[in-house]
Amino acid sequence: MVESTRIVLASRPEGAPTPANFRTETYELPEPADGQVLLRTLYLSLDPYMRGRMSAAKSYAKPVEVGEVMVGQTVAEVLESNSPDLAKGDVVLANSGWQTHQVAPAKALRKLDPGAAPVSTALGVLGMPGFTAYSGLLKIGNPRPGETVVVAAATGPVGSAVGQIAKVKGARAVGIAGGPRKVAYLRELGFDAVIDHRAPDFAEQLRAAVPDGIDVYFENVGGAVAEAVYPLLNTFGRVPVCGLIASYNATGAPTGPDRLPGFMRSILTKSLTVRGFIMSEFVDEMFGDFLRDMSGWVAEGRVRYLEDVVEGLPNAPEAFIGMLEGRNFGKLVIKVG
Repeated sequence: MVESTRIVLASRPEGAPTPANFRTETYELPEPADGQVLLRTLYLSLDPYMRGRMSAAKSYAKPVEVGEVMVGQTVAEVLESNSPDLAKGDVVLANSGWQTHQVAPAKALRKLDPGAAPVSTALGVLGMPGFTAYSGLLKIGNPRPGETVVVAAATGPVGSAVGQIAKVKGARAVGIAGGPRKVAYLRELGFDAVIDHRAPDFAEQLRAAVPDGIDVYFENVGGAVAEAVYPLLNTFGRVPVCGLIASYNATGAPTGPDRLPGFMRSILTKSLTVRGFIMSEFVDEMFGDFLRDMSGWVAEGRVRYLEDVVEGLPNAPEAFIGMLEGRNFGKLVIKVG
Protein backbone atom coordinates (compact mmCIF):
# COMPACT_ATOMS: atom_id res chain seq x y z
CA MET A 1 0.00 0.00 0.00
CA VAL A 2 1.15 3.53 -0.79
CA GLU A 3 0.25 6.31 1.64
CA SER A 4 -0.78 9.65 0.15
CA THR A 5 -1.02 13.06 1.76
CA ARG A 6 -3.77 15.35 0.52
CA ILE A 7 -5.15 18.78 1.30
CA VAL A 8 -8.93 18.97 1.36
CA LEU A 9 -11.45 21.79 1.60
CA ALA A 10 -12.27 21.95 5.31
CA SER A 11 -14.85 24.75 5.05
CA ARG A 12 -16.07 27.29 2.51
CA PRO A 13 -14.39 30.69 2.88
CA GLU A 14 -16.37 33.82 3.63
CA GLY A 15 -14.34 36.50 1.92
CA ALA A 16 -10.62 35.81 1.59
CA PRO A 17 -9.57 32.19 2.22
CA THR A 18 -7.65 31.45 5.42
CA PRO A 19 -5.55 28.45 6.49
CA ALA A 20 -8.57 27.23 8.49
CA ASN A 21 -10.39 26.52 5.20
CA PHE A 22 -7.91 23.71 4.45
CA ARG A 23 -7.16 20.40 6.18
CA THR A 24 -4.34 17.91 5.63
CA GLU A 25 -5.09 14.19 5.64
CA THR A 26 -3.25 10.96 4.93
CA TYR A 27 -4.81 7.84 3.43
CA GLU A 28 -3.81 4.58 1.76
CA LEU A 29 -4.19 4.11 -1.97
CA PRO A 30 -5.36 0.86 -3.58
CA GLU A 31 -3.28 -1.00 -6.12
CA PRO A 32 -3.89 0.27 -9.67
CA ALA A 33 -6.50 -1.81 -11.51
CA ASP A 34 -6.41 -2.67 -15.22
CA GLY A 35 -5.92 0.50 -17.25
CA GLN A 36 -4.80 2.47 -14.20
CA VAL A 37 -1.47 3.85 -13.00
CA LEU A 38 -0.05 4.95 -9.66
CA LEU A 39 1.23 8.52 -9.79
CA ARG A 40 3.63 10.50 -7.64
CA THR A 41 3.03 14.26 -7.93
CA LEU A 42 6.08 16.28 -8.95
CA TYR A 43 4.52 19.74 -9.43
CA LEU A 44 1.12 21.18 -8.51
CA SER A 45 -0.28 24.23 -10.30
CA LEU A 46 -2.00 26.92 -8.21
CA ASP A 47 -4.39 29.14 -10.18
CA PRO A 48 -6.98 31.83 -9.41
CA TYR A 49 -9.91 29.72 -10.68
CA MET A 50 -9.52 27.52 -7.58
CA ARG A 51 -11.04 30.30 -5.47
CA GLY A 52 -14.28 29.94 -7.41
CA ARG A 53 -14.26 26.16 -6.93
CA MET A 54 -14.14 26.69 -3.16
CA SER A 55 -17.53 28.41 -3.37
CA ALA A 56 -20.90 26.68 -3.69
CA ALA A 57 -22.12 29.40 -6.08
CA LYS A 58 -23.19 28.22 -9.53
CA SER A 59 -20.37 28.50 -12.04
CA TYR A 60 -18.96 26.86 -15.17
CA ALA A 61 -17.55 23.95 -13.14
CA LYS A 62 -18.73 21.86 -10.22
CA PRO A 63 -17.56 23.21 -6.85
CA VAL A 64 -15.23 21.28 -4.60
CA GLU A 65 -17.35 19.76 -1.85
CA VAL A 66 -16.32 20.19 1.77
CA GLY A 67 -14.07 17.24 2.61
CA GLU A 68 -12.95 16.71 -1.00
CA VAL A 69 -9.37 17.14 -2.18
CA MET A 70 -8.65 20.56 -3.65
CA VAL A 71 -8.59 20.48 -7.45
CA GLY A 72 -5.55 21.27 -9.54
CA GLN A 73 -3.46 20.22 -12.52
CA THR A 74 -0.25 18.37 -11.78
CA VAL A 75 2.82 16.97 -13.41
CA ALA A 76 3.38 13.47 -12.06
CA GLU A 77 5.65 10.45 -12.41
CA VAL A 78 4.28 6.98 -13.05
CA LEU A 79 5.36 4.70 -10.18
CA GLU A 80 3.36 1.61 -11.25
CA SER A 81 1.42 0.91 -14.43
CA ASN A 82 -1.33 -1.50 -15.34
CA SER A 83 -1.76 0.10 -18.76
CA PRO A 84 0.06 -0.65 -22.04
CA ASP A 85 0.02 3.09 -22.81
CA LEU A 86 2.28 4.18 -19.94
CA ALA A 87 5.37 2.72 -18.30
CA LYS A 88 7.02 3.16 -14.95
CA GLY A 89 9.07 6.37 -15.02
CA ASP A 90 6.91 8.17 -17.58
CA VAL A 91 6.01 11.77 -16.76
CA VAL A 92 2.44 12.85 -17.38
CA LEU A 93 0.07 15.79 -17.10
CA ALA A 94 -2.71 14.89 -14.68
CA ASN A 95 -5.48 16.38 -12.57
CA SER A 96 -4.41 14.87 -9.27
CA GLY A 97 -5.24 17.93 -7.19
CA TRP A 98 -3.53 18.86 -3.95
CA GLN A 99 -2.07 15.46 -3.05
CA THR A 100 1.20 13.59 -3.20
CA HIS A 101 -0.02 10.40 -4.91
CA GLN A 102 -3.01 9.25 -6.92
CA VAL A 103 -4.33 6.20 -8.76
CA ALA A 104 -5.71 7.39 -12.10
CA PRO A 105 -6.91 5.93 -15.42
CA ALA A 106 -4.14 6.12 -18.00
CA LYS A 107 -6.56 7.37 -20.66
CA ALA A 108 -7.09 10.57 -18.63
CA LEU A 109 -3.37 11.47 -18.71
CA ARG A 110 -1.14 13.16 -21.31
CA LYS A 111 2.43 11.91 -21.58
CA LEU A 112 5.07 14.63 -21.50
CA ASP A 113 8.51 14.72 -23.09
CA PRO A 114 11.01 15.90 -20.45
CA GLY A 115 13.57 16.46 -23.20
CA ALA A 116 11.42 18.99 -25.04
CA ALA A 117 10.99 21.51 -22.20
CA PRO A 118 11.09 21.57 -18.40
CA VAL A 119 8.09 19.49 -17.35
CA SER A 120 6.75 22.26 -15.10
CA THR A 121 6.02 24.34 -18.21
CA ALA A 122 3.10 21.97 -18.91
CA LEU A 123 1.39 23.80 -16.03
CA GLY A 124 2.30 27.25 -17.33
CA VAL A 125 3.47 28.68 -20.62
CA LEU A 126 2.95 25.35 -22.48
CA GLY A 127 -0.16 24.41 -20.54
CA MET A 128 -3.51 25.77 -19.42
CA PRO A 129 -2.39 29.37 -18.67
CA GLY A 130 -0.46 29.65 -21.93
CA PHE A 131 -3.37 28.23 -23.91
CA THR A 132 -5.78 30.57 -22.12
CA ALA A 133 -3.68 33.53 -23.28
CA TYR A 134 -3.28 32.18 -26.81
CA SER A 135 -6.90 31.22 -27.42
CA GLY A 136 -8.51 34.22 -25.71
CA LEU A 137 -6.26 36.77 -27.37
CA LEU A 138 -6.25 35.33 -30.87
CA LYS A 139 -9.84 34.05 -31.05
CA ILE A 140 -11.61 36.93 -29.29
CA GLY A 141 -9.09 39.79 -29.19
CA ASN A 142 -7.81 39.19 -32.73
CA PRO A 143 -5.09 41.87 -32.50
CA ARG A 144 -3.97 43.41 -35.77
CA PRO A 145 -0.54 44.90 -36.50
CA GLY A 146 -0.25 48.38 -35.04
CA GLU A 147 -3.20 48.02 -32.66
CA THR A 148 -2.87 48.55 -28.90
CA VAL A 149 -3.37 45.60 -26.56
CA VAL A 150 -3.66 46.24 -22.83
CA VAL A 151 -3.45 43.39 -20.33
CA ALA A 152 -3.94 43.48 -16.56
CA ALA A 153 -2.09 41.20 -14.11
CA ALA A 154 0.58 41.26 -16.78
CA THR A 155 3.32 39.40 -14.89
CA GLY A 156 1.08 36.40 -14.28
CA PRO A 157 1.35 33.35 -16.52
CA VAL A 158 -1.64 34.40 -18.62
CA GLY A 159 -0.96 38.13 -18.74
CA SER A 160 2.72 37.86 -19.61
CA ALA A 161 1.93 35.45 -22.44
CA VAL A 162 -0.83 37.74 -23.73
CA GLY A 163 1.53 40.70 -24.02
CA GLN A 164 4.28 38.72 -25.71
CA ILE A 165 1.91 37.05 -28.18
CA ALA A 166 0.53 40.50 -29.00
CA LYS A 167 4.08 41.60 -29.83
CA VAL A 168 4.60 38.51 -32.01
CA LYS A 169 1.47 39.51 -33.93
CA GLY A 170 2.77 43.05 -34.49
CA ALA A 171 0.58 44.83 -31.94
CA ARG A 172 1.62 47.31 -29.28
CA ALA A 173 1.60 45.72 -25.80
CA VAL A 174 0.78 47.69 -22.65
CA GLY A 175 1.06 45.86 -19.33
CA ILE A 176 -0.53 46.69 -15.97
CA ALA A 177 1.11 45.26 -12.85
CA GLY A 178 1.60 46.03 -9.17
CA GLY A 179 4.94 47.23 -7.79
CA PRO A 180 8.29 48.31 -9.24
CA ARG A 181 9.75 44.79 -9.44
CA LYS A 182 6.91 43.56 -11.64
CA VAL A 183 7.01 46.72 -13.73
CA ALA A 184 10.74 46.25 -14.35
CA TYR A 185 10.21 42.62 -15.39
CA LEU A 186 7.61 43.57 -18.00
CA ARG A 187 10.03 46.07 -19.48
CA GLU A 188 12.59 43.24 -19.74
CA LEU A 189 10.00 41.23 -21.69
CA GLY A 190 9.70 44.03 -24.22
CA PHE A 191 6.30 45.50 -23.36
CA ASP A 192 5.94 48.88 -25.07
CA ALA A 193 4.57 50.54 -21.94
CA VAL A 194 4.06 49.42 -18.36
CA ILE A 195 1.92 51.04 -15.66
CA ASP A 196 1.90 50.36 -11.93
CA HIS A 197 -1.75 50.14 -10.84
CA ARG A 198 -0.68 51.09 -7.30
CA ALA A 199 0.45 54.54 -8.46
CA PRO A 200 -1.81 57.36 -7.22
CA ASP A 201 -2.06 58.72 -10.76
CA PHE A 202 -2.58 55.30 -12.37
CA ALA A 203 -5.50 56.40 -14.56
CA GLU A 204 -3.57 59.38 -15.88
CA GLN A 205 -0.49 57.26 -16.61
CA LEU A 206 -2.62 54.74 -18.46
CA ARG A 207 -4.25 57.41 -20.60
CA ALA A 208 -0.82 58.81 -21.52
CA ALA A 209 0.45 55.32 -22.42
CA VAL A 210 -2.33 54.75 -24.98
CA PRO A 211 -2.47 57.95 -27.08
CA ASP A 212 -4.37 56.12 -29.82
CA GLY A 213 -6.78 54.43 -27.42
CA ILE A 214 -7.15 50.71 -26.65
CA ASP A 215 -8.18 48.18 -29.27
CA VAL A 216 -7.97 45.02 -27.16
CA TYR A 217 -8.22 44.77 -23.37
CA PHE A 218 -7.51 41.31 -21.99
CA GLU A 219 -9.44 41.31 -18.72
CA ASN A 220 -7.87 39.41 -15.82
CA VAL A 221 -8.67 41.71 -12.91
CA GLY A 222 -11.79 43.89 -13.03
CA GLY A 223 -12.27 46.45 -10.26
CA ALA A 224 -10.45 49.77 -10.33
CA VAL A 225 -8.16 48.67 -13.18
CA ALA A 226 -11.10 47.95 -15.45
CA GLU A 227 -12.73 51.27 -14.52
CA ALA A 228 -9.63 53.10 -15.76
CA VAL A 229 -9.43 51.04 -18.96
CA TYR A 230 -12.99 51.05 -20.25
CA PRO A 231 -13.28 54.80 -21.08
CA LEU A 232 -10.19 54.41 -23.29
CA LEU A 233 -11.54 51.61 -25.48
CA ASN A 234 -11.75 52.43 -29.17
CA THR A 235 -14.72 51.85 -31.44
CA PHE A 236 -14.88 48.15 -32.30
CA GLY A 237 -12.68 47.37 -29.29
CA ARG A 238 -12.55 43.74 -28.09
CA VAL A 239 -12.51 42.59 -24.46
CA PRO A 240 -11.75 38.90 -23.80
CA VAL A 241 -12.88 38.37 -20.19
CA CYS A 242 -10.61 35.74 -18.65
CA GLY A 243 -10.76 36.58 -14.94
CA LEU A 244 -11.95 39.10 -12.34
CA ILE A 245 -9.57 38.43 -9.49
CA ALA A 246 -10.23 41.81 -7.85
CA SER A 247 -13.68 40.58 -6.81
CA TYR A 248 -13.06 36.90 -6.06
CA ASN A 249 -13.03 37.47 -2.30
CA ALA A 250 -15.88 40.01 -2.28
CA THR A 251 -18.73 39.34 0.14
CA GLY A 252 -21.14 41.95 -1.25
CA ALA A 253 -21.78 44.42 -4.03
CA PRO A 254 -19.19 47.20 -4.51
CA THR A 255 -19.89 50.57 -2.97
CA GLY A 256 -20.44 53.74 -5.00
CA PRO A 257 -22.61 54.53 -8.01
CA ASP A 258 -23.87 51.85 -10.36
CA ARG A 259 -21.49 51.96 -13.34
CA LEU A 260 -23.21 49.23 -15.33
CA PRO A 261 -25.50 51.57 -17.33
CA GLY A 262 -22.51 53.63 -18.46
CA PHE A 263 -20.60 50.53 -19.44
CA MET A 264 -23.55 49.15 -21.40
CA ARG A 265 -23.86 52.51 -23.16
CA SER A 266 -20.20 52.25 -24.19
CA ILE A 267 -20.77 48.74 -25.53
CA LEU A 268 -23.59 50.11 -27.68
CA THR A 269 -22.09 53.39 -28.86
CA LYS A 270 -18.58 52.02 -29.49
CA SER A 271 -19.72 48.66 -30.94
CA LEU A 272 -17.58 46.82 -28.40
CA THR A 273 -17.21 43.04 -28.22
CA VAL A 274 -17.11 41.83 -24.61
CA ARG A 275 -16.81 38.03 -24.46
CA GLY A 276 -16.26 35.82 -21.47
CA PHE A 277 -14.57 32.51 -22.16
CA ILE A 278 -13.20 29.33 -20.66
CA MET A 279 -10.19 28.00 -22.52
CA SER A 280 -11.73 24.51 -22.82
CA GLU A 281 -14.14 25.97 -25.42
CA PHE A 282 -11.25 26.21 -27.89
CA VAL A 283 -9.26 23.04 -27.16
CA ASP A 284 -10.49 21.00 -30.13
CA GLU A 285 -10.03 23.89 -32.53
CA MET A 286 -6.77 25.46 -31.36
CA PHE A 287 -4.73 23.32 -28.96
CA GLY A 288 -2.59 21.69 -31.63
CA ASP A 289 -1.76 25.07 -33.15
CA PHE A 290 -1.00 26.40 -29.68
CA LEU A 291 1.52 23.66 -28.88
CA ARG A 292 3.24 24.19 -32.22
CA ASP A 293 3.31 27.98 -32.05
CA MET A 294 4.06 28.48 -28.38
CA SER A 295 6.76 25.80 -28.29
CA GLY A 296 8.41 27.52 -31.22
CA TRP A 297 8.14 31.00 -29.72
CA VAL A 298 9.59 29.80 -26.41
CA ALA A 299 12.46 28.02 -28.19
CA GLU A 300 13.18 31.17 -30.22
CA GLY A 301 13.08 33.39 -27.13
CA ARG A 302 10.13 35.38 -28.47
CA VAL A 303 8.04 34.30 -25.48
CA ARG A 304 9.72 34.11 -22.09
CA TYR A 305 8.25 32.81 -18.85
CA LEU A 306 8.84 33.05 -15.14
CA GLU A 307 7.99 30.47 -12.48
CA ASP A 308 7.42 31.12 -8.79
CA VAL A 309 8.25 27.73 -7.24
CA VAL A 310 7.26 26.99 -3.64
CA GLU A 311 8.71 23.89 -1.99
CA GLY A 312 6.43 21.39 -0.32
CA LEU A 313 2.72 20.52 -0.44
CA PRO A 314 2.14 21.78 3.16
CA ASN A 315 2.90 25.30 1.90
CA ALA A 316 0.19 25.22 -0.77
CA PRO A 317 -2.57 26.94 1.26
CA GLU A 318 -0.40 29.90 2.24
CA ALA A 319 0.97 30.20 -1.30
CA PHE A 320 -2.56 30.13 -2.71
CA ILE A 321 -3.75 32.81 -0.29
CA GLY A 322 -0.75 34.94 -1.25
CA MET A 323 -1.48 34.52 -4.95
CA LEU A 324 -4.98 35.95 -4.49
CA GLU A 325 -3.34 38.95 -2.82
CA GLY A 326 -0.86 39.38 -5.69
CA ARG A 327 2.21 38.21 -3.76
CA ASN A 328 3.36 35.68 -6.35
CA PHE A 329 5.71 36.67 -9.15
CA GLY A 330 5.21 34.53 -12.23
CA LYS A 331 3.49 31.15 -12.60
CA LEU A 332 2.91 29.74 -9.14
CA VAL A 333 3.74 26.05 -8.77
CA ILE A 334 4.26 23.85 -5.74
CA LYS A 335 7.21 21.46 -5.99
CA VAL A 336 5.69 18.39 -4.37
CA GLY A 337 7.93 15.50 -5.38
